[in-house]
Amino acid sequence: MTTTAVELLEVVWGRASTAPTSASQLRVLHVLEHHDGINLRTLAESLASTPPSTSRLCDRLQAAGFVERVASPEDRREVRLHLSSRGRAFLADLRSRREGELRKVLADMPAAKRIALLEGLEAFCATAATQILDDAPDSGSRTA
Repeated sequence: MTTTAVELLEVVWGRASTAPTSASQLRVLHVLEHHDGINLRTLAESLASTPPSTSRLCDRLQAAGFVERVASPEDRREVRLHLSSRGRAFLADLRSRREGELRKVLADMPAAKRIALLEGLEAFCATAATQILDDAPDSGSRTA
């Protein structure tokens, strides 16, 4: 059921076009949104990609006005990546359009089922957040 739900969610979200970005470029924007000022090497690692491929993705995003590159104040050879205001506006608009598509589906569900879904999602989010925090390297949950 989870796989089906995820696939259907992708279809519903797909109604809100991500143009002019590709799926890979969208992943970059999401990473930069949460890790402002990340360097290219770290971004490439987080994407499980190579620095040259990641650099090309960032080139296209910079040309579209979604990403800004700034020399690091500590090491001028290192470039820090930032989501531009246009990039932030793009993500906000995409989220709004995706939410609208999701609301259309939810509106057709019976109220009791929407409440049950909300309760289930709240429990899922709480459990997932706890697991993520417990698995974090600096959480102190590691055994010696």
